[in-house]
Amino acid sequence: MATQCLAILLLLLVPSILSQSVEFNNFLKTAEVTASKGALELANPLIGHSGKVYACSGKSLLVFERNGTVAWIIPLNYMCNVHITPVDDERGKIYLVAEDRVLKVTPSNIATSESEVDILFGPNSTIGGSGEIIGFAISISYSSLFVTIKNRGLFAILLRGELLWSAGPLLYRFGYRQGCKKNLEDCYFTSAPVVDQCEGTLYVSNTEGQVYSLYIRSPHFRWIQDFSSFDKSMTLVSGNNGLMYVIFPRRASVMALEVSTGNVVWQNDVGPLSTDQSLPVVDSNGWISIGSLDGFLYSFSPTGDMKKLLESSAYDSAIQVSPVLDCSGFGVYVSQTLMDSKTSQTIDNYTYISAMKPIDIVFTLLAPATGTVYWTGKFSGELSSQVSKSDLRHFELNDRILLTFFSSARIGNTLQCYSTRQKISWTCSQVKPKPFDIYTGNEKAILLLVFFQLVIVVLLAFSVRFCCIFWRKKKLQDHGLLRFLEKRRFLHYKKRTLSRMISKLERRTTEDSTANEALTRMSEIVKTKEGVERKLSTCYSLGSDRVISQRGSLLPVYDGKGKSHSFHSSRKESVMVFNAISDSSSSERSNSSYSSDDESRSEDMGSKLKGKEIVEEGPSEFESSSRMFMNSMSIECETKGMEGKRRMWLKRRTFSSTN
Repeated sequence: MATQCLAILLLLLVPSILSQSVEFNNFLKTAEVTASKGALELANPLIGHSGKVYACSGKSLLVFERNGTVAWIIPLNYMCNVHITPVDDERGKIYLVAEDRVLKVTPSNIATSESEVDILFGPNSTIGGSGEIIGFAISISYSSLFVTIKNRGLFAILLRGELLWSAGPLLYRFGYRQGCKKNLEDCYFTSAPVVDQCEGTLYVSNTEGQVYSLYIRSPHFRWIQDFSSFDKSMTLVSGNNGLMYVIFPRRASVMALEVSTGNVVWQNDVGPLSTDQSLPVVDSNGWISIGSLDGFLYSFSPTGDMKKLLESSAYDSAIQVSPVLDCSGFGVYVSQTLMDSKTSQTIDNYTYISAMKPIDIVFTLLAPATGTVYWTGKFSGELSSQVSKSDLRHFELNDRILLTFFSSARIGNTLQCYSTRQKISWTCSQVKPKPFDIYTGNEKAILLLVFFQLVIVVLLAFSVRFCCIFWRKKKLQDHGLLRFLEKRRFLHYKKRTLSRMISKLERRTTEDSTANEALTRMSEIVKTKEGVERKLSTCYSLGSDRVISQRGSLLPVYDGKGKSHSFHSSRKESVMVFNAISDSSSSERSNSSYSSDDESRSEDMGSKLKGKEIVEEGPSEFESSSRMFMNSMSIECETKGMEGKRRMWLKRRTFSSTN
């Protein structure tokens, strides 16, 4: 097996000498003169969509074929940052960091009149600025590039070369300060921006152990999560599946955060990590995998289930570099370095690994979700001996570079390759939206809020109904609100006064059944009260006044000296017939009390009735009061088109007869 794997590796990496260009030879001569060592340093490589591998070295960008042969060399004129991996935009353009600039490289412009390298951000560009670049990221969906500058902030740049926005770790909104806690001077962003392709948000951390979530199109913070009590050193990785992962290398811990709120969904521990090189990778199944110095590959599902893979070779090995995702999105290439001896020691909740004398390197391709191993290769001796006839022999190589070339050449891989958009769509489809309730955990507050809202709705409904009824009154429109309310209040007061007078007359007639004058006066007062009620239910009603039906009888029952009957018509109008012994004078007085014309009545009784208590009076005083109440009913009730009908005066006839 080892011989076959070695043959595959040699076949992959042996270049054709004829393909060596004069340009590459000149590059090697120049690099060897300027380099302090015999071998050149090769930066972290990128696998392009065409399968080519892009990597910086010195002031040049090298484009490798899958077999390790140099295809192009593009001079940059600026020293590359070997620790920041280039990125591409799926349109054939490569973005990388060189010194304090972000460069846009277009390999298709080689051998044409157009420029191959453009400065997108930094000095001598349309978007000026300088400073140490911590990291950058790209969003294809939003055609934007995001750059983190030390001590300056985060910059969003459109790929066509326009500044979209910039933000610092400290923001004041609505009079409140957000971010940086109490440290306002030495607080700045310390991580490269991480793009969530599904949510359209950014994530970045600062020196105070806080994680920020920002919208791509605006510099406002979506949420800020504080992890300073746990650890201030962290690495951020987007899952593109509704989760964002935070790795704490010194604590050897992984946390999954919900992207909408920043709340911790789950947290788990792993083996000791290499703080400088070990980074996790997320596959299309949503599993996050990270290699540990204890030799295990730790993989976590989106729900937090953990698997410890590569157990057979883990106890005598160490994983020092990050795994590399293959082109299918479901397989992961892992490198284990076999050691002659390895010891572990735990001090204050920290595990330290001591390893000596690397012997072999084991490369493995597996699927973390299922644990299926597709390919394994074990190579003895130094790695440089395996590539002694390749263009890669001129560079310092590490496990990460070899894993990248294995993934580009698809060594041992039988899975189908997919585009980046397809892989992102699969992970985004795993997002399960959850209803978010700001009142979670406080049922009393919810009930109180609902009750308060219900009260407001009821009050608004009553107010609307009041206004609709109120402003339909023509008198209100003609004479105003104050006069309407004064008349309505006066009528209510008069109604209460008449009710008290009727009650006193009832008691008087009960005690003395021969008091015909009292019955007559009470009849007049009843008619006056009915008139008041009709006005309240028509002209001066707010929708709550109704005509009250007459009681069965306002007079005492027959006591042997007189009889009384009360009749009610279908229109709720009362006709009373009194059979009592009475003289002609009382009959004439009763008839004459209703002979006055409606137009001669006045409204000057309101002030005389206020505050007075009705007491028993003599015949003359009581008769005078009754006539005054009758005169007070001269308030006109006029409406448009019904003036004659609304001018109503309830008249009843009292018939008196003798046996």
